Amino acid sequence: MTNLRTKLSAGAVALMLALPVQAQESLTADSVVATVNGTDVTLGHMLMVRGSLPQQYQELPDEVLWDGILDQIVQQTVLSQQDTDEENRRIQLALENERRALLAAQVIKGLVAEGVTDEAIRQAYEDQYAESDSGVEFNASHILVETEQEAATVVEQLNDGADFAEVASAKSTGPSGPNGGELGWFGAGMMVPEFEAAVQDMEVGEISEPVQTQFGWHVIMLNETRDKAAPALEEVREEIETKLSQELVASKIQELTSNADVTRTAKEEVDTSVLSNLELLEE
Repeated sequence: MTNLRTKLSAGAVALMLALPVQAQESLTADSVVATVNGTDVTLGHMLMVRGSLPQQYQELPDEVLWDGILDQIVQQTVLSQQDTDEENRRIQLALENERRALLAAQVIKGLVAEGVTDEAIRQAYEDQYAESDSGVEFNASHILVETEQEAATVVEQLNDGADFAEVASAKSTGPSGPNGGELGWFGAGMMVPEFEAAVQDMEVGEISEPVQTQFGWHVIMLNETRDKAAPALEEVREEIETKLSQELVASKIQELTSNADVTRTAKEEVDTSVLSNLELLEE
């Protein structure tokens, strides 16, 4: 009988290995993939572990993850079976907290999926960028020196017709000196306040008086200005999605909370140090 059973088992294994791939497609979340002392481990259990893995493990192929995930669940099941007592209070409360968090996350996911649509994102983009003034960008060059007297001398030379780029290359101590003092395009907030304020008051082609900043003394020439272009939708899509999601969820929470029958204990009514007394969980 034993030999027959062994032969049948071997034949069953061979038959399973010979089954076409499409047979595996009939698996569902309820399909049992292991048993541990009579306790079923289902594909659903494995899928939940798979979905909660850190990002670096999410990239691994499924055939690599299969044994690791199944081993983890089997080991946890074996360990959990060693405690024959009923679930203690810590576990009960942890499960209640986890269930509450999962249900809340599911509602949030549904809200975002329904409300943060491509149409909503595009409309938010239009509202924020298309109809708004994006400000002005400046293109300037500067000559940086250590003292106000040196800066005044530079201003005098430039007013007498000296070439700005040549003077910058010869005298500027800043990193842009070898490039003729060119700083390229910049917008509000990209320069130190004193420098930005001076540029904003200048006309194109104008040479500034000496301007002091934390870096030294500057002589500035404003080369050009232009209206700042709005970013492309794809550049700010993630930012808009995040903002819409936060606003949508906050609004829904406010609505539900205001309509709910909520009573709560004020911190003034209790000794809040009780929040650190984890021994209460053992009572």
